[in-house]
Amino acid sequence: MKLVFMGTPDFSVSALDALVQAGHEILAVYCQPPRPAGRGKKDRPSPVQLRAESLGLPVRYPKSLRDPTTQAEFRDLKADLAVVVAYGLILPREILDAPSRGCLNIHASLLPRWRGAAPIHRAIMAGDANTGVCIMQMDAGLDTGPVLLRQVSKIGDADTTADLHDRLSQIGADLIVDCIARLDGLTPEAQPETGVTYANKIDKDEARINWAAPAQDVDRQIRGLSPFPGAWCKINGERVILLRSKLADGSGEPGQVLGGFRVACKVGAVEITQAQRSGKRPMNADEFLNGVTLPKTLN
Repeated sequence: MKLVFMGTPDFSVSALDALVQAGHEILAVYCQPPRPAGRGKKDRPSPVQLRAESLGLPVRYPKSLRDPTTQAEFRDLKADLAVVVAYGLILPREILDAPSRGCLNIHASLLPRWRGAAPIHRAIMAGDANTGVCIMQMDAGLDTGPVLLRQVSKIGDADTTADLHDRLSQIGADLIVDCIARLDGLTPEAQPETGVTYANKIDKDEARINWAAPAQDVDRQIRGLSPFPGAWCKINGERVILLRSKLADGSGEPGQVLGGFRVACKVGAVEITQAQRSGKRPMNADEFLNGVTLPKTLN
């Protein structure tokens, strides 16, 4: 098919690669404009832009899709289908209606659960046993369109958002290729009205650890916010990001260090298995403790 691909972050790259490898003609790649990043705050292209350019594909990065000229340029591509995955801009009706067979979205949840911006983070933080990927026909609502294909993936007790991100990215890439190959034989399934939840964008204020919460919640917070924005606490006055954890035996006052890198919560305890000091690389617990003497209580 003649496709337009619309995506921006690392999560989207696997799908772009898979569509190219499947032999589809990519008429254009749309992504977010380069953003200032790094210490020098120089404009940095998105992962999708970099990958598309390396493949020799034409790249467009309009700041908005509501401009009539931008919409006319999109229509003039005369695409059969647009594939959208973590693009970052709302598609107005003029864009949704332009491809002859509409727009398909790769969404990293089992819709209608976790519509919205941060489905991977929210699934882990909520303690969901399963998540997955849906291929959805896009409409004007927020992730409300009918679903063509879905695949379930278990959330393991040790899974972080980074782990799930990589797994679901590849599932989405495989699923979209399968979906397009079978498109004429698939029946869209309307999403049920029950079970709807919204995956609100992660607020950095959610990242500070509250040791007075149950251990289960703290463990989910650490894993769900790893690696970004990173759940954190203060250790000897220094802000330290906690990247991996597991539930552990023990009890004590919230924040009390119980030995090693085990920390008491309101109920139960967690063991930190990976952490990162400011300006340093991530370290496993043993390596981290070689350079840091933990206080009696973390805050």
